[in-house]
Amino acid sequence: MLYVGIDLGTSAVKLLLMDGTGKIQKIVSKEYPLYFPHPGWSEQNPEDWYNQSMEGLKELLADCDRSQVAGISFGGQMHGLVILDKEDQVIRPAILWNDGRTGEETDYLNHVIGKDKLSAYTANIAFAGFTAPKLLWVKKHEPENFEKIEKIMLPKDYLAYRLSGTFCTDVSDASGMLLFDVEHKCWSKEMMEICGVKENQLAQIFESYEAVGTLKPELAKELGLSENVKIAAGAGDNAAAAVGTGTVGDGACNISLGTSGTIFISSEKFGVDENNALHSFAHADGHYHLMGCMLSAASCNKWWMDEILRTKDYSGEQKDIQVKELGKNHVFFLPYLMGERSPHNDPNVRGTFIGMSMDTTREDMTQAVLEGVVFGLRDSFEVAKSLGIHIERTKICGGGAKSPLWRQMVADILNIKVDIPESEEGPAMGGAMLAAVACGEYASVEEAAAKIVKVVDTVEPIPENAARYEEQYQKFRKVYPAVKALFPM
Repeated sequence: MLYVGIDLGTSAVKLLLMDGTGKIQKIVSKEYPLYFPHPGWSEQNPEDWYNQSMEGLKELLADCDRSQVAGISFGGQMHGLVILDKEDQVIRPAILWNDGRTGEETDYLNHVIGKDKLSAYTANIAFAGFTAPKLLWVKKHEPENFEKIEKIMLPKDYLAYRLSGTFCTDVSDASGMLLFDVEHKCWSKEMMEICGVKENQLAQIFESYEAVGTLKPELAKELGLSENVKIAAGAGDNAAAAVGTGTVGDGACNISLGTSGTIFISSEKFGVDENNALHSFAHADGHYHLMGCMLSAASCNKWWMDEILRTKDYSGEQKDIQVKELGKNHVFFLPYLMGERSPHNDPNVRGTFIGMSMDTTREDMTQAVLEGVVFGLRDSFEVAKSLGIHIERTKICGGGAKSPLWRQMVADILNIKVDIPESEEGPAMGGAMLAAVACGEYASVEEAAAKIVKVVDTVEPIPENAARYEEQYQKFRKVYPAVKALFPM
């Protein structure tokens, strides 16, 4: 049988077709626009997601035996607020995960309601990108829109709704809303009251690998598929990427160098760090995970290359950076171009270069951008270590993971082994695997991961580099406290 994984990303939707053994048959990508109506705001039109996903599905399935397609599932950008009225029309553009408008609402939740209460209700504190602060923002600034709300959903769940007609979400994506009791996997009555929403406005909750329904008959006809094609709940992009890289079970780690950067640690047991610096979420494998998320990762390099250096030759800009010289750079870069989430929770901080001199080169600056992202990930890694979590190796995925230099920096700066999976398709692969579990191809997510995910290479840390980077990291840690009072400017 064949399975479709749909990765609803921030800049494009990626669709992947996989057979039952995990072999990828075809991949299609379709872009859509991102809107910045005010500085720090970030929005998209959910109709664009649907239209491009349908176009992508038609292209993806054009050459295959469509009678063999058994299931479709998702990995999707998390935290986005999609609101529908009683006619099922989108009320306003979706407010995305990297939108920074909710500073006041986040402060209200963390300091008036209180972080202790939020953590007790949801296992997390408020971050500007989370869904609950966005609801409070709409309630205050667009009360006429708030009154119209019939359904509150997350980006990938809008696709699931359009495809199946089921108003659903999964535990991993719901975990990032700040409306969900992560430990008990149900909606938090206290948070609903705080945000002024009713339970019937929130979706039915499923495990990521559960079928929520089947493809609508009219869509099955349009796509040339059976009406029995199962739609599985899917997962938030990071949990889906973790499934796609086999990061399931206890103590497994995955680092994603996508638009945002994450360090993802799966756990059999529920747990929270004392400062809520890491997110404590439900995992797509039926258990839990801790996650540190930085808002700008590979997007820092994209900004540096596209906007500043005005080049598309990403690998060419890295070729003169010598691996044996890593850890000797005197330039530091704070990778906070969109503010920062883990571990600082500061939407106002911005990116900074520091340490340049007259002999600083273009390569030094490029290297500093790449290093700054990994230093930012290490900040979250240190929090995990403080919980007694011992990590010796990690998987890696995302666009940035295609850079051998960047992979070496991850190994050296974190001083752990970095395993390269055969497929770097992340959330799309995870989505297809979840569809396969929902259709009974595999008994569990763990079984699917064990049979499908293969490691093809391992990057070992270079001891001399790791020692130099240890010193560099201790310097990097001092930069944010030194400059944070400068923002907002």
